[in-house]
Amino acid sequence: MKDSLVKAIALDGKVRIYAVKSTELCETARLQHDCWPTSQAALGRIMSIGTIMAAMLKNEDEKIVIQINGNGPIGTCMVECRYNGDVKGFVGDNEIYLKYNDSNKLAVGLAVGTDGYLKVTKYTGLKNNFTGQVALQSGEIGDDFAYYFTVSEQTPSAVSVGVLVNTDYSCKAAGGLLIQILPDATEEDIQKVEKVVANLKPVSQLIDEGLTPQDIIKLCFEDAEILEEKSIQWNCDCSKDRFKAALSTITSQDLEEMIHEDHGCEVKCEYCNKTYKFNEDDLKLILEFKKSCGK
Repeated sequence: MKDSLVKAIALDGKVRIYAVKSTELCETARLQHDCWPTSQAALGRIMSIGTIMAAMLKNEDEKIVIQINGNGPIGTCMVECRYNGDVKGFVGDNEIYLKYNDSNKLAVGLAVGTDGYLKVTKYTGLKNNFTGQVALQSGEIGDDFAYYFTVSEQTPSAVSVGVLVNTDYSCKAAGGLLIQILPDATEEDIQKVEKVVANLKPVSQLIDEGLTPQDIIKLCFEDAEILEEKSIQWNCDCSKDRFKAALSTITSQDLEEMIHEDHGCEVKCEYCNKTYKFNEDDLKLILEFKKSCGK
């Protein structure tokens, strides 16, 4: 069963639901970065909710970038998601394996930490991009995004994200669920949503049991109306031309040093770990371009 995201409404359009299966996405990210279990779980949870947030955008050219840093051992977590379902991401330390002693569950909150922030930037192609930022609440990701939606976007939300990891560190099951109460919801609607959330199994467990995103939504709300289904997938769009453009932003002095002292440079993409080599001639062309622009 391939990864997919499903959008729906329920309770006469007063509740909005997104459900996503992201097992293959998380496994690809794990292999790309050689992630240990807790690093994988943190990255997978952020990517899962990120795909949902990207599905709220309007067109193919738009994207969101999520940055989380709670001053925990995992460091900075960064995820980029596009409206078309493309996702990429990384964590500062890929070799984190922490568990809670009382439950034996992966300790994502300890890895991420709480002394920091969750920042979401929406790139819409317009002059001004939207950025929202909140303080981290638990570092467990789900709670933090529920707080973000409520505070930054004024939409009461319940968020469930999860990643189950096999003993060989491969991803067993991963996914996310977002339930949002819309402005015209009644007190009775809110109580129904609260009951659903209180009785809901972890979303990764439901996916491991074989449920699809549509199944999960129907399990939550029998009257749910499916509005959209789309595929999600890992895709890094880095290229040598992109890094060439990035190198053109550094100072001419630094470029001169790379040419005469290092005889070139090597740049690595943090998202996919692919490296791009620039020889002396490449750097000279970049330097000439900067000078022709008066920089």
